[in-house]
Amino acid sequence: MKLDKKWITTAIVVLIVVTGNSYSATRDNKHPNDAGTLFNRANLFMQNGKYEEAESLYKRSLVITEKSLGPDHPSVANTLCNLAILYMQQGKYEEAEPLLKQSLEITEKSLGPDHPDVAGTLCNIANLYIKQGKYEEAEPLYRRSLELAEKTLDPDHPEIANTLNNLANLYMHQGKYEETEPLYKRSLEITEKSLGPDHPSVANTLCNLAILYMHQGKYEEAEPLYKRSLEITEKSLGPDHPSVATILNNLAELYSQQGKYKEAGPLFKRSLEIRERSLDPAHPSVANTLVNLADLYRQQGKYEEAEPLFKRSLEITEKSLGPDHPDVATTLNTLASLYMQHGKYEEAEPLFKRSLEITEKSLGSDHPTGGVTLNNLAELYMQQGKYEKADPLYKRALDILQRTFPNGHQNIDACENNYAIMKRKMQNRSESDLEDEIW
Repeated sequence: MKLDKKWITTAIVVLIVVTGNSYSATRDNKHPNDAGTLFNRANLFMQNGKYEEAESLYKRSLVITEKSLGPDHPSVANTLCNLAILYMQQGKYEEAEPLLKQSLEITEKSLGPDHPDVAGTLCNIANLYIKQGKYEEAEPLYRRSLELAEKTLDPDHPEIANTLNNLANLYMHQGKYEETEPLYKRSLEITEKSLGPDHPSVANTLCNLAILYMHQGKYEEAEPLYKRSLEITEKSLGPDHPSVATILNNLAELYSQQGKYKEAGPLFKRSLEIRERSLDPAHPSVANTLVNLADLYRQQGKYEEAEPLFKRSLEITEKSLGPDHPDVATTLNTLASLYMQHGKYEEAEPLFKRSLEITEKSLGSDHPTGGVTLNNLAELYMQQGKYEKADPLYKRALDILQRTFPNGHQNIDACENNYAIMKRKMQNRSESDLEDEIW
């Protein structure tokens, strides 16, 4: 049994992107409003997945802002924060972390340690740690961010809802579902009260709560939440907005998990159509939907239709995010699984190995995504009767998964089941060999 891949659904993490800087005094002829224009253009390019253009503009904006307002001005912190988020979206986590920490230091120094902007930066550092699988480091930052927000803001302020949403995402990543649900519900309550029942942020939280229910197998509870989320988003942002594509993608995955392939297919295709039309054709979100549609075809046994979509997704992801991004590893893992199911073991093995190498390089050797890939590579060897190669991989996978998730998590159960199957096969082979010797 192949373990579930990690990105078939898109949990909406609220990155605290600064939408604009305010400027006043200048120190030379280089007016800081030039930096503001560059900053706003960079935000637009980042939103559309044009990362190289965005990076250049953020850096130009940063140089002007530091020169005109000084290195410790809050606007410098804002630009550093958004540049870090840009790097996070590209999987450049080592480049993002020092920028976020510098942004935090400037914000605390210039605005005070209890300012709401400090809470936002703490939240972004925690989001970075989630992407790296550093869950234990992320939690105290979220909690400090929440404490600051509750201390300095109205109890029904949307920023409190954002932090609750992100803390809930952390618990969902860890499989702590009982702790996750009340946070999403409180976030939803605050958002509906402060922004109204038809605000896009309400749709985001509904979508995340639906993902939680889907992970728990509560499909009947998840479906109406997805549909309400979709209705709000189409009404508030328009039927062709990228956020509509995200919800369609997730609703399609809900149907796919229930074997309702006829319902899932058109939704994946509409999601893909919206993303291709509203975003750059080489945007990572396009690749996301392509791999999900491909996986739907894989589940239906339509290998010839699945393979070109996987390859196109891989090409886009490598081009837009770089060859060592974690999303590249995910696509390689899923394409390798296609080949494994099709009995193409020689083609599957190098893909699983490259996926594992990228994951360990970009996320560390203890990240749960690596545990999933180790399990899948072990299964490849088990299917070929190479039990000696599979055994240590299953052990490593279980060690990682058991240290990450609580007992009873679906990935732990699946890996333990796979390992038990292999042990029985090894025992049966040993007994057969012994009988041959006796005979």
